[in-house]
Amino acid sequence: MPSRPVGLWIAIAGVAAAIGAAAYYAFLWEPRPAPAVSGTAASPSPGPEPRAALGGRGHAFAIPPLDASDSVVRTLVQALSESPAVMAWLPTNGLIRNFTVVVANIADGVTPAKLLKVLKPTAAFRVVDRGGTYVDPRSYDRYNSIADAVASIDPAGAAKLYATLKPRIEEAHRDLAASSESFDRTLERAIVALLDTPNVDSPPRLRPKGIGYGYVDDRLEDLTPAQKQLLRMGPRNVRIVKARLREIALALGIPPSHIPAR
Repeated sequence: MPSRPVGLWIAIAGVAAAIGAAAYYAFLWEPRPAPAVSGTAASPSPGPEPRAALGGRGHAFAIPPLDASDSVVRTLVQALSESPAVMAWLPTNGLIRNFTVVVANIADGVTPAKLLKVLKPTAAFRVVDRGGTYVDPRSYDRYNSIADAVASIDPAGAAKLYATLKPRIEEAHRDLAASSESFDRTLERAIVALLDTPNVDSPPRLRPKGIGYGYVDDRLEDLTPAQKQLLRMGPRNVRIVKARLREIALALGIPPSHIPAR
């Protein structure tokens, strides 16, 4: 298990930030022609309802070019939260590009920890022997500031910020050249993936794995690296993060039917 946290840029930047229904409409749905009736032309089946853009309408002002946008982003994010964790992240250069890559990583199941070194906890990961190796609950306290930063975000303000910055976010997303999907769908997949992380109330049992640890419970070991990083924050922090992410998802306009149940 890696020692760095999942820096939930989605929430920290104010946007956070089922593959089932979402992927069905975004990637897998193909209209089937209606059965042909003798003497008449076949009519195509109606396509899925158009998806509304996430975030609604942003603030009406000119956003600087992508590579000159950091100062504006810092001002907007500071207005959303003054959490110490947020302040620690803001000196990062290329904030929108950083956000875009982090969200894409989470959507694809990859941990974005290497992009968020400023949020790495100073205390070491700890285990305890209880007839087996378990996560030491004191390790969870290292992530309280991250969870509190997420909790400090106003969901409506987060959605407004996302809509305001979306033109530059989409530009950064196109520069990745990794996918033809819109960033709205990438963001939705990332949020849904994190909300799909299970709640685990008791410290899980661990087993040696490489230079670190893996979970004995296959259900946890089979989670994506991004989900495992969220799980490592501990039950209190996971619930805080997921509760606020769920509110942000709704404020963004992600359909409730796409949002995993608690």
